[in-house]
Amino acid sequence: MSFKNKVCIVTGAGQGIGYQICHQLAIQGAHVILNDLDATLAENAVKKNQSSIKSSMIAMGGDAGEISFIQKMVHTAVSTFGKLDIAIANAGITLFGDFFSYEPEAFFRVMQVNLGGTFFLAQAAAGQMKKQGTGGSLLFTSSVTGHQAHKNLAAYAMSKAALEMLAKNLVIELSEYNINVNTIAPGATLTERTLEDPAYEKVWSKLTPIGRPATVSDIANAALFLVSDEARHITGQSLVIDGGWTCVSPSPF
Repeated sequence: MSFKNKVCIVTGAGQGIGYQICHQLAIQGAHVILNDLDATLAENAVKKNQSSIKSSMIAMGGDAGEISFIQKMVHTAVSTFGKLDIAIANAGITLFGDFFSYEPEAFFRVMQVNLGGTFFLAQAAAGQMKKQGTGGSLLFTSSVTGHQAHKNLAAYAMSKAALEMLAKNLVIELSEYNINVNTIAPGATLTERTLEDPAYEKVWSKLTPIGRPATVSDIANAALFLVSDEARHITGQSLVIDGGWTCVSPSPF
């Protein structure tokens, strides 16, 4: 795969899966808009990349669920690099809560970021790609919880399942413009956030048939394939990356 001179937006990329996707894109020559809600995290992520990789990367701190900010990211990509080839809607939030007491504020925040942020990034990015007339790729980050029920994650799981249907529906809207759209659904993954739980790796190693949770590279490798030229004929699909967990689905609770 080669991403030389491709222009990409990746949201929620200050650390974890999003960061690794940006890192791998940069290694292969892409120009990257790296977004995170935490501006300092985004800036540090760019600095960390640029210390070892000679690529163009711009940090954009801001809320990927805000429509005006989404439009700003697309405008920045085009005004800086002249085009937009790839948009990866990776930003998302997980707010656990019992169904009977789940607060409306939590529900609507999850929907704003996970659904609204993805929908409107896809809309803005695809609009630019349509204008360019050269096609492009969209990728959404779903979750295994969009396939299997998980305690205290009703709202989150609902949002992730919806993303997969959005990708299918956009096949109708975008295929004539040579824009493909797919979804990845990661399972348990070792990130800065999940490793805050000292038992996480041990628990998920037992629950995962392949014997370990994913690394961020496992997820990023799949993501890069789906937005590469090699995957141009793949669209409307969701790729589960979970070491086989959804085949057996044992709960950690």
